[in-house]
Amino acid sequence: MAIGTVFLLLVPYVLKQVLDDLSGGDATLAETLIPAAVAIVTFNALHGFFTYLRGRWAAEASEGIARRMRHQLFEQLERLPCTYHDKADTGDLVQRCSSDVETVRVFMSAQIIEIARVSLFLIVAIPIMLSQDLRMSALSLSLVPVIVLFAVLFFRKVRGLFQQVDESEGRLTTVIQENLTGVRVVRAFARQEYEIEKLLKQNGEFRDLEYKLFIVLSNYWALSDFLVFTQMGMVLIGGGYFVIQGEITLGTWILFWWLLRTIIWPVRHIGRVLADTGKAMVAIGRIQEILNEQTESVDDVPTEPVRGDIEVENLTFAYREGLPALHKLSLTVSEGETVALLGPPGAGKSTLVNLLVRLYDYEQGSICIGGRELNSLNRDAVRSAFGMVLQDPFLYSKTVRENVVIGRHSAADHEVEESARAADIHGNIVDFEDGYNTKVGERGVTLSGGQRQRIAIARALLMNPTFLVLDDSLSAVDTKTEAHILRSLAERRGRQTTILIAHRLSSTRLADRIFVLDHGSIIEQGTHEHLLAAKGPYSRLWNIQGALEEEIQRDLSGVSQG
Repeated sequence: MAIGTVFLLLVPYVLKQVLDDLSGGDATLAETLIPAAVAIVTFNALHGFFTYLRGRWAAEASEGIARRMRHQLFEQLERLPCTYHDKADTGDLVQRCSSDVETVRVFMSAQIIEIARVSLFLIVAIPIMLSQDLRMSALSLSLVPVIVLFAVLFFRKVRGLFQQVDESEGRLTTVIQENLTGVRVVRAFARQEYEIEKLLKQNGEFRDLEYKLFIVLSNYWALSDFLVFTQMGMVLIGGGYFVIQGEITLGTWILFWWLLRTIIWPVRHIGRVLADTGKAMVAIGRIQEILNEQTESVDDVPTEPVRGDIEVENLTFAYREGLPALHKLSLTVSEGETVALLGPPGAGKSTLVNLLVRLYDYEQGSICIGGRELNSLNRDAVRSAFGMVLQDPFLYSKTVRENVVIGRHSAADHEVEESARAADIHGNIVDFEDGYNTKVGERGVTLSGGQRQRIAIARALLMNPTFLVLDDSLSAVDTKTEAHILRSLAERRGRQTTILIAHRLSSTRLADRIFVLDHGSIIEQGTHEHLLAAKGPYSRLWNIQGALEEEIQRDLSGVSQG
């Protein structure tokens, strides 16, 4: 860029020499114009060549920076704790990883180069001016400081506005993302008009802020154009007067006019550069907010197999200030044992499991696995030891097979089919058009709720984990399918520690022991028979569910007979 700038500024110097020689009668037309034309063409060609190199290398550099930044952002988001994702807006995070990174890329590829170009123009052009004539130099540069000051003031005004626009765009992205993700819920409840109105409101806010920004930009361009043309007019009139008076040559006048045109427009463009700098600083700030967040602690302990008894003692945990989700909870699960956690919503069942896999870290109480404190174990080793099946399982927009082998990519086809049979989903899969190679759509949208749950169960069984956790993962399957899956789990009894979280008590009979939770504490524990005999909460719930199922069966029988 520096070399190209020098060649560009040599062009007006050649013109000055030609005009001065011709007006002084020191050379013929042929002797002067031909070498000058060759020099001007050569200098412009060299300027174009180096400008090309500048653009190409700047693009390569900025694209590389953007690629590394996207990678760094995504890696950071993957390592941030669940507490961060609990409060973050997905749409806003997507915008920071896409739109904000693009803003920085454009700034790197164009505006940083422009700042350097303006600086080089001034560094090279001002000494040339001063060497020719001090009065013309003062006249040519008189309004340049005013233009720069005006650009700086404009930048200070527009920077805060850029942040408002960026944040509003993030909120708009969040609304769109939420509606696309939950489009079936919106239609199921006939909420299309409400959601459209919500989008219109957010879109209107974004439009108003953008309009306000464009008004500020248009005011800047209009006023800065006035200053630029005033400066050029001063040089035309003043320089023409000095030529008429014989105080400077025609070539010197043209030199100043050319140099002024060369530097005044880039200087005037400083306002745009500073405005884009403001946008880039806002974008960098929003990106840096993510990068500055504390990630999950890096374990420096060796990766060792995690197995053994689970011992929980006086465990207290709260997601936020207020009522704790768990309160002085104590229980023991022996290795290879199958236990069930039962209780109303909010009793703390899923919270306990989240702590076991270190999605959250506890501070009060103790959890030991194999006699070792959970917080002292390698986080990745702990999570690799657990096979999780959630109530609302997440499936990737890939094939059925790719979703099943996520936890174990090297699994053979017969192992995949075996786990699918154990989850009672193999028959459904082979009926699909492409079998195990069938695409399931985003979040498994082409499958039923029960099919998604059974694929998730197959995925967990294929891992053959040390600890298997089924978090109400049979809620969407029918009684026959549930019975088949429970038989498969019973056949695996003793091979792994199994934790069942259930609301339907039919699955709790599989458990060696049952823990009944309420408000974060255990209120009952024992075998199925023991709890029935105790006539406590479990027994009452069993009788209620049993009576309800019998009533439903009678009603269905009556309908079928009618």
